[in-house]
Amino acid sequence: MRKERLIAPVVVGLAVIWAVAQLVASLLFERELARALGDLEARGELVVERSEVEQGWLASSGTIRMSPLLGDGWQLELSYEARHGVFSTRVSGEAMPLAGPRQVRLFGDWLPSSPPRWHASYQTLGGTLEGSIQLAPFIASQGPRELDFRGGQLTFGGQYGDWRLRVRLQPWRLTDGVAILESGPIALESRYAYTAGAHHFTQHDLLRIDRLTWQQPNLALEASELLYRSLMQLDDRELSIDGELTLTEVQAAEQVLLTGRVALALSRINADAVREALARLRDEAAKGQPLEGRELLARLEPELIATLQDSPRLDVPVVDLESPMLGLKARGEGALFFDPRRLDELSLARLDEKAQQARWLARLDGDFTWHDVPTVVALWLGLPLDTRELEIDVIRGRVRVNGRPLPPLWR
Repeated sequence: MRKERLIAPVVVGLAVIWAVAQLVASLLFERELARALGDLEARGELVVERSEVEQGWLASSGTIRMSPLLGDGWQLELSYEARHGVFSTRVSGEAMPLAGPRQVRLFGDWLPSSPPRWHASYQTLGGTLEGSIQLAPFIASQGPRELDFRGGQLTFGGQYGDWRLRVRLQPWRLTDGVAILESGPIALESRYAYTAGAHHFTQHDLLRIDRLTWQQPNLALEASELLYRSLMQLDDRELSIDGELTLTEVQAAEQVLLTGRVALALSRINADAVREALARLRDEAAKGQPLEGRELLARLEPELIATLQDSPRLDVPVVDLESPMLGLKARGEGALFFDPRRLDELSLARLDEKAQQARWLARLDGDFTWHDVPTVVALWLGLPLDTRELEIDVIRGRVRVNGRPLPPLWR
């Protein structure tokens, strides 16, 4: 009898524990989703909204809408249905891209196929999310243009403050009359780590294109193994961007037209001014009034000009390019600096005025070195034919080569 008396309380206790755990799992999923979407919007590039939200112990659903902060060129709708478990939540839904101000649906209006579905799993205890989207092949035609897309896959995962994205696209082809552009396979790997509100962030990107070709009458170009690496960081002091492009080989007429790599680094962009500019941009977008061109620059001008107060610097640590077909080489390095004094004299909204352009150019100083200069370049610049190195100086926007003013490049 004593054992039978204990059964009921144990069952009730287990039921209560399960119900509480289920509720906690639902609340944690909702909290993490709201935090992730909020920080994605805080990055400053997107408007993120949720609608049709229904929350429950066992299941929840809704629609996430993403669009660019400015303009109405596209929108992405992600519907989701989450089935909560004590230890994990299964999420699935559809991804619907929309194009243009009329929000034309890519799948259904433009392509006679259903939108791709996405699936993910959220681990309650670890707070990690892993998911994927399978992109089906399709062929789209519009007059003489045809896009032959052969499918791909997008996978994403991580946890709050640290996300990864991988994209794999099969070869695709765009035909426009007699011109043909082909590319692929394409691989993109991205990692985005950030603090709350995207106050600080670091983003690594690696893009690899195995093959890229362009064909038209009397011209055929083929590039193999294009690789682009970039690192973007926003910290307490500055926004910096490092990038490197590697061209394994670009061919024309069955000869190597270009090979090599170029690396660039932009730094000293004032971090606080960047954050203020993004906040002002979000405020302007929230007003719902379309702003373009000069009007938008005029409203954001104080914040954008303030990003230059720490003397931005553009470094070119590596230029190593060669054209066996043309018999030319370019190897060198250099740096360019911006003079931040008297920023009140500068205007972005009036950059089309010659006087304003001259003021901006006068703020540039720097130097570059070109090693092993081809003879034809020395001849073109009017230098002695035995010149093997160019010292290119930029002084208040004026260019001098080996101590001489740069001669007119087009005669």
